[in-house]
Amino acid sequence: MDSSQNSTHLSAQSLFNPEHLKFVNKQLSELSPPDILRWSRWTIPQLFQTSALGLSGLVILDMLSKMEIKTPMIFIDTLHHFKETIDLLDQVKKVYPEVPIHVYRCAEAASEEEFAKKFGERLWEKDENKYDFLVKVEPANRAYAELDVLAVFTGRRRSQGGERGSLDVVQVDGPVIKINPLANWSFQQVYSYIKENNVPYNVLLDRGYRSVGDYHSTQPVKEGEDERAGRWRGKEKTECGLHTQSKFSQYLAELERRKNEESSNK
Repeated sequence: MDSSQNSTHLSAQSLFNPEHLKFVNKQLSELSPPDILRWSRWTIPQLFQTSALGLSGLVILDMLSKMEIKTPMIFIDTLHHFKETIDLLDQVKKVYPEVPIHVYRCAEAASEEEFAKKFGERLWEKDENKYDFLVKVEPANRAYAELDVLAVFTGRRRSQGGERGSLDVVQVDGPVIKINPLANWSFQQVYSYIKENNVPYNVLLDRGYRSVGDYHSTQPVKEGEDERAGRWRGKEKTECGLHTQSKFSQYLAELERRKNEESSNK
């Protein structure tokens, strides 16, 4: 029986203690991505894919679509995606109609215009942590809670560099298990799979973009640059917040501290 059908409530820590996690990663490092996906489906319940429809995520989507039981996807609409990304989402729904896709967005705004009206123009320049929390972290956490998510497939790879350079196949990130089936693949392997299997992809790739996020923080990359060099160019930042939960725990704690101070000063 596929583990996704198991209704028993488990925790990430009960499935993988540190020693077991180390053992599992050693074993999985020798498996192909499809085998990692199969192992995950049979081992871990309450399993979803989370994707912003980057090339790696599309490869995983296509591989999963060929399995008998479909894995639902979570897509976070930040309200600031390129139009091409939203067009791709519509295309993906048509090409993979059997895959359930759950779209989550900011709880306090339904459009970019409404977001700017409520939080101010170009919030990402004024308070980057608040922006990331509102459009990415909170919607993702809400999705995990409402959908009872225990584990997610992500498209992160070591070859993307930065904080991903030492990526394990399986990670425990707070209450969520993150599985990175393409951890050992290169960009060329991902690109070749996309082309060989006629997987739909973001047309921005053909315009020099390798990694696509929000329109205001994504640029094409130059020859020889890391594929994520076009994200947050000129900044030390390499992750959007979805994979840096500890930072946002500190951010929320600081907000709570300020709120308490303001209350006590009244």
